Amino acid sequence: MSEYTETNIEARSKEDVESHVKKIISHLRPYIMGDGGDVEFVSLDDGIVTIRLLGACVGCSMIDVTLNNGIKNWILEEVPEVKDVVMVQDTFDQNSALYY
Repeated sequence: MSEYTETNIEARSKEDVESHVKKIISHLRPYIMGDGGDVEFVSLDDGIVTIRLLGACVGCSMIDVTLNNGIKNWILEEVPEVKDVVMVQDTFDQNSALYY
């Protein structure tokens, strides 16, 4: 059960909610990193958390399972102020890539 109850949800600032989301992500990172991936917090806007999956997660056929059944479920269960968790879809930028 979450440490936050329905009665004190309104009192939490955006910074408090963001901090709680980041704490959850930090708890999940070792599990994702164990499979060669990583996750990072990008933003929180209007109750929508945006994350970025990195490393082996990029192009993995299980990326939707990781997002929906793992990260999203945990955040939505623990942080009632969050309405949804979405993944940013980065495009490849040749200008930022290193070539050897």
